[in-house]
Amino acid sequence: MTYEGVLTKMQTEFSNPIQYYLVFENSFLSLNQLLDKSLEISFQGYQCLNCGKKKKIFRHGFCYDCFMSSAAAGDWIMKPELSTAHLDIEDRDLEYEKRVQLQPHIVYLALSSEVKVGVTRKTQVPTRWIDQGAVQAIPIVEVPNRYLAGITEVALKNHYADKTNWQKMLKNDVPSVDLVAERLKLENLIPTEVQEYFFSTKEDLYELQYPVLQYPTKVNSLNLDKSPNFSGKLTGVKGQYLLFEDGTVFNVRTFEGYVVKISI
Repeated sequence: MTYEGVLTKMQTEFSNPIQYYLVFENSFLSLNQLLDKSLEISFQGYQCLNCGKKKKIFRHGFCYDCFMSSAAAGDWIMKPELSTAHLDIEDRDLEYEKRVQLQPHIVYLALSSEVKVGVTRKTQVPTRWIDQGAVQAIPIVEVPNRYLAGITEVALKNHYADKTNWQKMLKNDVPSVDLVAERLKLENLIPTEVQEYFFSTKEDLYELQYPVLQYPTKVNSLNLDKSPNFSGKLTGVKGQYLLFEDGTVFNVRTFEGYVVKISI
């Protein structure tokens, strides 16, 4: 069986274990059903996720021109504290920015490699945590816009990591931490204007199980630009990574906008 299409981040269903799908324009792959099977991945070209042109991908699935101009690639995406739609101030496209920024956002603690703090739209719970490979996650606050979430994250970055150590995450090298107890330490650390939104007693700890037959002890990232053809036996899926028997790991999200052919 052969499938061909433009890579986008894997779609997921929250179940035990999490279900993963690679979705192309006219077909899709259920990755859970491919565990312990050999896959061949071949790089075919590029297709920008924004303009659709066959231009080299610069970042996040966008060509250079789209990354520099699209509202979906503004600085406030990675730095929520830079959001300004609540002030009616445009960055690149105020209508788009209002639609994304002026909706409920969650600030959370997640356990993927160590305890980290992060921000996501409420509609992306628990997808965001799955994409990060977290084994547990818990909301801290739910706020009405992205700016308030951003300043909360900034305040907590002094006490927690804000990035996942991807190698530890993929090796399942995760410490045992009581996130409910951890959350109780935070109320006085968050900004005054956010404290009314603090979750102090809500029972909402998420547990996430991944379809992994075998975790690697060493990891080697597959780079399609350097190695356009790869074959290996799939032993797991975690975060946005495919895990292979030989320790090769493939970050699907890094290669969004790449056209690939996958043979099974």
